[in-house]
Amino acid sequence: MPKILSDDEMIPVFETVAGFSEPASIEEINSCLPLAMPRRTLQRRLAALVDQGKLTALGDRGGRRYEIKAPDAEIPATSSSGEIQLSKAAQAIREQVTRPLSARRPVGYRSEFLTAYRPNVSAYLSVKLRMKLQEIGRTSDTPSPAGTYLRKVMDRLLIDLSWNSSRLEGNTYSLLETQRLLEMGESASGRKAEETQMLLNHKAAIELLAQQSEDVGFNRYTICNLHALLSDNLLPDPSAGGRLRGHSVSIGRSVFHPLEVPQLIEQRFNELLTKAEAIEDAFEQSFFVMVHLPYLQPFEDVNKRVSRLAANIPLVRHNLSPLSFVDVPQPDYVNAILGVYELNQVEYLRDVFVWAYERSCARYSAIRQSLGEPDPFRLRYRLPLMDVIGDVVRGVMDKKTAVSFLSHRVPELVPVEDQAKFIVMAESELASLHDANFARFRIRPSEFDQWKKSWK
Repeated sequence: MPKILSDDEMIPVFETVAGFSEPASIEEINSCLPLAMPRRTLQRRLAALVDQGKLTALGDRGGRRYEIKAPDAEIPATSSSGEIQLSKAAQAIREQVTRPLSARRPVGYRSEFLTAYRPNVSAYLSVKLRMKLQEIGRTSDTPSPAGTYLRKVMDRLLIDLSWNSSRLEGNTYSLLETQRLLEMGESASGRKAEETQMLLNHKAAIELLAQQSEDVGFNRYTICNLHALLSDNLLPDPSAGGRLRGHSVSIGRSVFHPLEVPQLIEQRFNELLTKAEAIEDAFEQSFFVMVHLPYLQPFEDVNKRVSRLAANIPLVRHNLSPLSFVDVPQPDYVNAILGVYELNQVEYLRDVFVWAYERSCARYSAIRQSLGEPDPFRLRYRLPLMDVIGDVVRGVMDKKTAVSFLSHRVPELVPVEDQAKFIVMAESELASLHDANFARFRIRPSEFDQWKKSWK
């Protein structure tokens, strides 16, 4: 019969773990105990505290860490409406940055926000959060060359990341119109030339990450060439693509004023790249560039787009599931970035980042079952979705016809507040329909075969 441990034996261990701000290893805990004890003794006491529900154990045996069991306010969750459930810190940031401009104090670039960050000592993402992201983002237990997984999902990622990143900039292309443009080179009627160019530029930049995955990194070559590709034919000065800016820029709907002195921009840019490349954890590295590239505004324009693609560099190099920003609400992304600009606070953007990565993983990897319950939005509109998918297939519609059909048919089936989201869901289903999954929409093989020819 196992020995029952007394409070005198357990309390020092519990209090020592509680003193750590992040999950701690058994060695770290032992080094901080009032009296060190044999490793096996400490393991038994930690295990007993876990069994009692007072501690949580994280990770495998070799790298196991412990923390006090408490509600985790840091990790954002998905609410029943499919929206981001923000932490209290993120909610406070949102309240600050959505006040009228006249009520917000003008601020400039603070170099110490970057210089105070020490790679692998400082961390915007906790150990627990990074472990969670590693778990859901893992694509294989077998080491592979950089970019192996990216190439497996390349066809889908080109469309998803190009469309979602452009959508966050206000691009009005639909998902199916984006697919038609990137696969067939056919631009959508009624769209601005800049919108078409933006999507084509994303395609070229993503192809750079895939084709040169062994060489890309946080260096001037990669970041400046990403900017050159993403800004191609979109800047007033064509020579500004890939070059650090030499003049001041302003941020719309913000009281933030970026750096103006070219020499300081150059210094901070070099420091940013050096620190980013030194970060060992892929997710901390990814999030770091999402914070600091837009904050520095090193280029004349297109900085946020560069940061979203650069955030994928460590994921590509480590063969983790990519980040495509699927379903990210534009207001949340914009306000989260404003929180960095005006307050130097990252919690709101962190919530958006984590939520977006979960959604992306559900799209690209075989771990959907680990991400929670079925999507309640899809469940609510299961029958209308079945109707419109069936109508498109049985009507032998191509992509262009399907876009027009959905814009007219969906308002008859779905309340106005959910129509845009429903159309995205329907377009995603049509884009991923193949020989082995069409039966769930009650489509016959002969109907699918006939439609597939026109869809291509």
